[in-house]
Amino acid sequence: MTEPLSPEPSGPSSEPDRASTQAPSPVQRDPHASLSGAARPDSPGWERATLEKLVFATLHEQRLARRWRNFVRLAWLAFLLLIAWLVMNQGIPSKDASTPHTAVVEIKGEIASGADASAEMIVSALRGAFEDAGSQAVVLLINSPGGSPVQAGIINDEINRLKAKHKKPVYAVVEESCASAAYYIAVAADRIFVDKASIVGSIGVLMDGFGFTGLMDKLGVERRLMTAGENKGFLDPFSPQNEKQRAFTQTMLDQIHRQFIDVVKAGRGTRLKETTETFSGLFWSGQQAIELGLADQLGNLDFVAREVVKAEEIIDYTRRDNVAERLIKRFGAAIGEGAVRAIKSIPALR
Repeated sequence: MTEPLSPEPSGPSSEPDRASTQAPSPVQRDPHASLSGAARPDSPGWERATLEKLVFATLHEQRLARRWRNFVRLAWLAFLLLIAWLVMNQGIPSKDASTPHTAVVEIKGEIASGADASAEMIVSALRGAFEDAGSQAVVLLINSPGGSPVQAGIINDEINRLKAKHKKPVYAVVEESCASAAYYIAVAADRIFVDKASIVGSIGVLMDGFGFTGLMDKLGVERRLMTAGENKGFLDPFSPQNEKQRAFTQTMLDQIHRQFIDVVKAGRGTRLKETTETFSGLFWSGQQAIELGLADQLGNLDFVAREVVKAEEIIDYTRRDNVAERLIKRFGAAIGEGAVRAIKSIPALR
C-alpha cells in the first residue's frame, strides 16, 4: 500500500536560489579613467583620439609662445621709442629762449671727467647759453668742493674764449661752497657773488694715498712687484717711497699750484688783496672772501638776475643725464659685463 505523497512546503525553499547565490560582479575600474578626457585603451579609436589631443596641446603651447614673443617685441619697441623721445626732448629750455633772460649754468658736485660737472657737460651748456640771442648774461651757479684741475682748466679757458667772442658778461654765484677747482672756474667770471656763510678758496693742489709697508712688515707679507723702469711703481701703496720720488712728485704739485695761482691773479687782478695765506690752501667764509678780494659782494641768483643783469627771467642751460642716457649707460655696462664673462668662460689654452 502506497503512502500518499506529502505536499511540498509553501515557505521559502531550503535550496538556495541559483540567481540569488551568484555574487554581484565587482565594478571594474579603468586605470585610464582618471585622465581627463583621455580615451580608454580598450575603446575603439583611442589611438586617434590621443594623438588629436597631443596635437591640440602642442598647437596651444605654440600660440602661447608666439603671443609672448610678440609681447616682448612690443615692449622693446615701446622702450626704444621712450628713449628716443627723452633724448629729443633733452636740454630744451623750459621757457621761451627768444626773450631777454639771464642764462644759468650750474656747476654742482665734484668736477671730474664723467661727472655732471665735467668739462664736456659744462662747456656744452656754456656754448648754448652764450650763443642764444636772448641771453643777456651768463651766470655760473656754483656749489662744489672742487675736483680735477684739468677739467677746471678746460672750463676756465672756454669761458674766457666765449666772453671774448660773444661780448657777454659772466657772473659767478656761490651757494654753499666754491673751493679748489671750483674757484679755479669762478675766477673766469667778471664778478663773484657769495653768501656771507659760503666757503671760498682752498687755492692749492694735493695728491693723496696710503702706504702699507710698515703693516706688511709686521704681518710678514712680502710685496712682489716687477716693473720695467726705475720709477714705474713709485706710487704703489705697498712699496716704499724714496726721497728722489718724493721730490719729483712735489715739483709736479708745485708746478700745478703755480698754474692755479696765475689763473687766480689773472682773473681777480687788482681786486685781490694777497697775503701770505692767500695761496696756502686755506678757505674762508663768504664775508672774509670779500675782504680778501677773492669775491666781490653778497648776492644770490635772483639778486644778480634782477639787479645786475636787469633780466629777471631765468633760463637754465645746464646739461644733465636724462633717464634715457642713464638707461643706455646701464644697458651698455650690462652688455660689457656679459661680454667679459663670456670671454672668461672660454677655456684657456695650456
